[in-house]
Amino acid sequence: MHINFEFKAKLEDISAAENILMQHSPLFIGEDHQVDTYFNVPNGRLKLREGTIEHALIFYERTDSAAAKQSNVTLFRHTPDVSLKQALTQSLGVKVVIDKKRRIYFIDTVKFHFDKVEGLGTFIEVEAIDKDGDIGLERLKEQCLFYQVLLNIKEEQFVAGSYSDLLLAKKSSII
Repeated sequence: MHINFEFKAKLEDISAAENILMQHSPLFIGEDHQVDTYFNVPNGRLKLREGTIEHALIFYERTDSAAAKQSNVTLFRHTPDVSLKQALTQSLGVKVVIDKKRRIYFIDTVKFHFDKVEGLGTFIEVEAIDKDGDIGLERLKEQCLFYQVLLNIKEEQFVAGSYSDLLLAKKSSII
């Protein structure tokens, strides 16, 4: 398990924030088309990420507050295999599926996602990551705040829940 300190914000124009980030020479990982299948679990969130770059089974727990927050993550990287999704679907049931295009960057141990999420719009996620406990929570918080200010992210743009929560809420308001 590793610790993230992260925020997600809804932005009408993610290119403005991405252009600011580009001035700081981030490492561009690529553009990933990701399908995240969320499963029914009694606590936390469990999702299977199927992407062109990232493939992982991810369990995470975090509070749903519209601010930068700690997230405890267990990540299992795997070779794509349809039987894993079938086993999870049959045993747990699918909660919701999120389809997005994600541009991924890194500066040191901070990961940046510029997302276009089908049915929801455009977002930025900033994750300060401590994989082995060497960085510490206070430094992760400092990194998030630094990039929040640098990228001109206002607190009213923060999003509390996951994309799964947002899509489920949108679907229930339509019904």
